[in-house]
Amino acid sequence: MSLLPAPKVLDCTLRDGSYVIDFQFTSADTESIGGALDQAGFPYIEVGHGVGMGASETGNNVAAASDADYMAAAAKSVTSGKWGMFCIPGVANLDHVRLAADHGIGFIRVGTDVAQADSAIPFIELARKLGIEVFANFMKSYVLEPEAFGALAARSYDYGAEMVYLVDSAGGMLPHEVRAYLQAAKSAAPELPLGFHGHDNLGLAVANSLVSLEEGAAMVDTSLQGFGRSSGNTATELFLGATIRSGYEAFAEPIEVMDLGETLVRPLIERRGFCSLDIAAGQALFHSSYMPKILRVAKQNRVDPRRLIIELCKHDKVNAPDELLSRLAAELSENHNPPHVFVTEAYYGEEQ
Repeated sequence: MSLLPAPKVLDCTLRDGSYVIDFQFTSADTESIGGALDQAGFPYIEVGHGVGMGASETGNNVAAASDADYMAAAAKSVTSGKWGMFCIPGVANLDHVRLAADHGIGFIRVGTDVAQADSAIPFIELARKLGIEVFANFMKSYVLEPEAFGALAARSYDYGAEMVYLVDSAGGMLPHEVRAYLQAAKSAAPELPLGFHGHDNLGLAVANSLVSLEEGAAMVDTSLQGFGRSSGNTATELFLGATIRSGYEAFAEPIEVMDLGETLVRPLIERRGFCSLDIAAGQALFHSSYMPKILRVAKQNRVDPRRLIIELCKHDKVNAPDELLSRLAAELSENHNPPHVFVTEAYYGEEQ
C-alpha cells in the first residue's frame, strides 16, 4: 500500500518553548538547536521571544538575547529550511519586519485575536513586499463559530496571507471541532492553505493535529517534547509516531528526532505530572497569558484559581478584565470555602 505524503511540520521549540524557561533561550541555544533541527530536515523553524518580535523592548519578560541576535543565530544555523519569527501587531512594529528581512528571514507569522485581525494587514502587506512568506495566526480561534472563522480566513487570504492558522490557544478544542473549523475555512476559500497550532491542555494535541491532516492542512506545528506555553504544544516525537502509524511517510527520521528531544530539550523540563491549572484552562478555553493575573486575584481573595478560570470563561474567553475578575472572585469567596491548597505555577508572558 502506498504511503500518504509526509506532513509539512513547523517546529516551534525555540519560540513557543521559550515560555517555559522565561524566554531564556540564548543565541547559542538558537544556533545549536536550530542547526540540529535543520539537519534533521525540518522545513520551517521558528525562533525568538515567545511573544514575538519586539517583546523584550516592552520591558516585560526580557529574553536572553535581542531579536537581532536571534535572527543572526538562526541565519547562521538554518541553511536548508526556512527560519522565521512570530509577530503580534502592537508588540512588534513594521521596523521589526524590516530588520528581519535584513537578516534573511524566511517566514513571519502574524498573530492576532480574531477580533483584531485587521491589525495584521500592514504587516502582511510589508512582508509580501519584502519577499517574506507570511502566515496569519488567529489566536483563540474557538471564540468564533466555524462559519465566522471561515469567513475571516477567506478575508485574510484576500489581503495577502499565504496561509491561515487555526489556533487552539487554550488546548481545549475537541477533534470534531477542529474538523468543523477547517471544513468551514475550506468551504469559504478552497484555495487557501491552512495550518494548525495546537496546545495539549486536555491531552488532545496529537489527535487534533491528525484530524487537521485528514482535513488537508498544509502545515502542523510541533515542538520537541511538546515544549511550549501552558501545557505545551503537539509533541514532535508523538506526532511523528502517530503519522507513521496512520500511513504517512515519515517527515523526519524517528530515532534521530527522539534523540534531539532527549538531549536538547528534556533536560530543561522541570514540571512533572499534569498541572491542574492547565487542565482547567483547557476545559474553560482560557488563554494562559492571563494566568499571572488569575493567580494574583485568586490569592488576594483567597479563592481557588481554577474556579476563577472557569467562571471567567463563562463570561469572556478573549480578555480578563480587572473589574470582572474582582467581581467573580468576590462571588467565589462568598460561595466557596478557601481552597485547601493554593495551586501555583510559574507562568511567563503576559502579552495579552
